[in-house]
Amino acid sequence: MEDHYDVFYRTWWKENPAWPDGLEPCPGKRTYLARHVTYADSQEIVAAYSRTHTPGRLSRKAEIERVP
Repeated sequence: MEDHYDVFYRTWWKENPAWPDGLEPCPGKRTYLARHVTYADSQEIVAAYSRTHTPGRLSRKAEIERVP
């Protein structure tokens, strides 16, 4: 049986002037791009997202997680 994966993006920082460089570590809310897809499909989705979205100051990036 093949594993399935969810694909989502989130930020990794939040603005906080009290922290160095004005950024505090803070994993953001997940916004799902796809659910229960194959590993190969999840990799393609992340690659497509990365081609059209730069991480920016808050480091918003696409990720995958295996569905239990």
